Amino acid sequence: MFAKILIANRGEIACRVIRTARRMGVRTVAVYSDADAVALHVEMADEAVHIGPSPVGESYLRGDKIVAAALATGAQAIHPGYGFLSENPDFVDQVTAAGLVFIGPSAASIRAMGLKDAAKRLMEKAGVPVVPGYHGEAQEIVLLASKAREIGYPVLIKARAGGGGKGMRRVEHPDDFSEALSGARREAKAAFGDDRVLVEKYIDKPRHIEVQVFGDIFGNVVHLYERDCSAQRRHQKVIEEAPAPGMTPALRKAMTEAAVKAAKAIDYSGAGTIEFIVDASQGLKADRFWFMEMNTRLQVEHPVTEMVTGTDLVEWQLRVASGEKLPKTQSEITLSGHAFEARIYAEDAAKGFLPATGTLHHLKFPDTAPEGASMRVETGVRAGDAISPFYDPMIAKLVVHGKNRQAALEALGIALSQTEIAGSTVNTAFLAALAADADFSAGDVDTGLIGRHQQALTAVPPPSSEIVAAAALAVSGAGAQTPTRDPWSSLAGYAHFHAIARRTRLRYGEDDILALVSMRPDGRFQVALDAPYDSALDLRAAPRLARWPDHVTVFSGAVGYSFAVPDPLARADEIAAGADSLRAPMPGLVKLVRAAKGEAVIKGQPLLILEAMKMEHTISATHDGTIAEIATEGAQVTDGTVLVRFAEEAHG
Repeated sequence: MFAKILIANRGEIACRVIRTARRMGVRTVAVYSDADAVALHVEMADEAVHIGPSPVGESYLRGDKIVAAALATGAQAIHPGYGFLSENPDFVDQVTAAGLVFIGPSAASIRAMGLKDAAKRLMEKAGVPVVPGYHGEAQEIVLLASKAREIGYPVLIKARAGGGGKGMRRVEHPDDFSEALSGARREAKAAFGDDRVLVEKYIDKPRHIEVQVFGDIFGNVVHLYERDCSAQRRHQKVIEEAPAPGMTPALRKAMTEAAVKAAKAIDYSGAGTIEFIVDASQGLKADRFWFMEMNTRLQVEHPVTEMVTGTDLVEWQLRVASGEKLPKTQSEITLSGHAFEARIYAEDAAKGFLPATGTLHHLKFPDTAPEGASMRVETGVRAGDAISPFYDPMIAKLVVHGKNRQAALEALGIALSQTEIAGSTVNTAFLAALAADADFSAGDVDTGLIGRHQQALTAVPPPSSEIVAAAALAVSGAGAQTPTRDPWSSLAGYAHFHAIARRTRLRYGEDDILALVSMRPDGRFQVALDAPYDSALDLRAAPRLARWPDHVTVFSGAVGYSFAVPDPLARADEIAAGADSLRAPMPGLVKLVRAAKGEAVIKGQPLLILEAMKMEHTISATHDGTIAEIATEGAQVTDGTVLVRFAEEAHG
């Protein structure tokens, strides 16, 4: 076994690897960028090496710096985590050329599966079923459009390199093909440095089911059963589970055998995932699944497999990479119970899942698992850490295990309702709504479920009068966490014989709220609210809440209602800006400008494309008008930067 390894990654996966390595007595070296100088993975590792500025191209994608750090610290091997350089065969070559061990598959195996089109041709030769489509080298738009017509609409344009939904577009009609292709190519180029695509038939009711495989250098390959990752938004996974709901013995046998066959076809060693698309329109059948791609690394969702098989896949990675045989044979790997993983992101689900930034002023996960269940939280952040625009905005993975699917799902709902995050917009309410969705609860899930139910899943009910009153009490100086405090010390403005009501202003979204907080003779507080809440409340119980700079967040179940304490001068400036400008919803790069100064535009017209966190976001006109100013293509902007300013005129 290795004495010391370097982890060429950051965040929760780096922390995850460190925990297993520490348990095995293996010392760890972390690497970090400027943005991660005080990150949790840096604190947890035995040593840490600075590798460059915050942008990934200058730090976590610099294989030369990472190899140099490993050599300088005496590390014997490099664990790539996932993302970044984990599936880069050139990096594997760099590592091995330096006399180090890459904790993962060979460069040849990665190259064999690295491009979706070549991988599918290889799988066809190996006898693994492949989705109907065009996987050729030619990339002329006329040819691709012709192939799309042959396949039959709807079709799916997919980047042939990478994954995570980047460079992917569903096309319903031939007239939309050209624009969709351009968008997919731009996104693929930005994310993977390769704008080549493939075109496939779009499956009407697709399930995304993948099989965890593991191989060693002695030619042994096993599977650790399947995971269902069908709950997706923007082609990115949200909640994963193992085993797949509704899985039949016939399909499991066919799918796992195909997965093992695929891994053996490329002499695979290490952890890998064979992803299949399944047509669930007529139930799960053994002849209705097709190979999509192989991820030649550990997956984000690997904990659900660990929970149902009782394994530590990172330990397996270290053992196999150090030259040992697989820890278990196929007959020794069994399924037990059911597990879910929910990805908690800094994002605004109600605004199309826009990534968010901010400081995690308050961060609290459940202390214990619900009765009869087990739970783990995988995270790379602590309270006080900032969500950076440079990296993926995932905050944590909440993983639960129960004796069956229903028990695990109930445990997930409870755990989400006990999670508290303030300081950034997060998706916990959306995750809880999805977990409670009738179709999802019944296991009737496909990749289009979130899209069909998106409005209901992302709608957050307005705060109740009780929640608003609790927020007002918290910012009034009245001791929000203990509403029965001594009135002489807790409420500013208290006078002999009567309590002077304290006027408090809050803002929730665009609503300004006035509240009058006063003390009752019995020591309880009374809060009077104006429209639209129009009520007077007698608060008896302390709510779950968090105070943070100029804000208070009140938690109700999985929803966090954040109220701002407005600065009147700042509010005046905001009103002055009014509807005459469009601001950046997040930090990003102005990728493409589609309008010009002086141009008359109509409501809904796309004006520019903002690239943030490797995804494209279209900024459209909110009303008819004439453009007075528009951002420059290639400009790097921050959250709130004015992108478009309209000329002063009447709006449609």
